[in-house]
Amino acid sequence: MSYFSGWCRDILTMLQTDMPWPQLKMAHPTVLGGLLLLSSLVQAATTSCPRSCQCFDKNGKYVRCAGKNLKEIPKDLPADTVSLHLNSNRITKIPKNAFKDLNLLKELDLSKNAIESIDIGAFKGIPEGLKMLDLSSNQIQSVPKDVFGKIKAKIRLSNNPWHCECTLQQVIKELTLDPETVNDFICQSSVQEEYTGQPLIQILNSGINFCNIHQKTTDVAMFITMFGWFTMVISYIVYYVRQNQEDARRHLEYLKSLPSTQITKEFDTISTVL
Repeated sequence: MSYFSGWCRDILTMLQTDMPWPQLKMAHPTVLGGLLLLSSLVQAATTSCPRSCQCFDKNGKYVRCAGKNLKEIPKDLPADTVSLHLNSNRITKIPKNAFKDLNLLKELDLSKNAIESIDIGAFKGIPEGLKMLDLSSNQIQSVPKDVFGKIKAKIRLSNNPWHCECTLQQVIKELTLDPETVNDFICQSSVQEEYTGQPLIQILNSGINFCNIHQKTTDVAMFITMFGWFTMVISYIVYYVRQNQEDARRHLEYLKSLPSTQITKEFDTISTVL
C-alpha cells in the first residue's frame, strides 16, 4: 500500500514539473511505465464490452445484447458505442440517464421488450446525431410529455397498447415517426371509445383533437359537480322551510286548543317578553 501511495505521489510530482519529455523518460522510467499501464486500464474500462453482449468495432462500436433475457439496461456500455441493440429482452423500464454517456450513438433498438414506463430524462445525453430509436412491440400505454427531449431521430412506436389522449397527442406532435410503421401506431384505448382500434395518426389527420375532448370532459365534470352542490343547497333550504312551517302549524294548533283566557295570557306573556 505504501509503495502504491509513493507511486501516486511520483506521478503527481512528474505532472507538475516543467521537465521536457525526453528528460522525463530518463528520470522517471517507472512512473512513465505506470502511466502507460494506467492509460491502458482506463481505455479498457471505457471500451470494454458488457458481459451479456457482443461488441464489434466498425467505425465505432456495435453492441448487440439481443435475446439475452436482460431485465435492465446494462450500466457498463462502451462510451464509443454507435449502434446498440437491446431488443428481444425482458426490460420493463427505461430509467433516467440510462444512455447519458453514449455521445456517439446513432442507432438504439429497444423493440420486443416488456417496457411499461419511461422516466423523464431517460434519453438525456443522447446526441443529435441519433438516426433511429425503436420502441416498437413493448407494453407502453403512455409517456410523460417531455420524455423524448429534443430527439430528432426517426422513432418507431408501433405495436404498443397506447391510450390515446391529450398528452400523447402533444408528445408525438414533436416527434419524427418512422413512416414505415406509423399505421401500426394503434389506439388500444382512448378517451373517446369510438376511436379505439384506429391508427392515431389517421384520427389526428381527420381533425380530431384529444385536448379539446379532454377540456370538454373537464367542463362537463365541473358542471355536474356544481349542479350537485346547487341541488344539495336547494334541498336543504326547502327542508328547512318545510320544517319551520310544520313547527308553526303545530304551535297554532296548540294555541287553538287552549281556552280563550289562557290564549290571552299567552299573548300577554309574549308581549311582555317582547
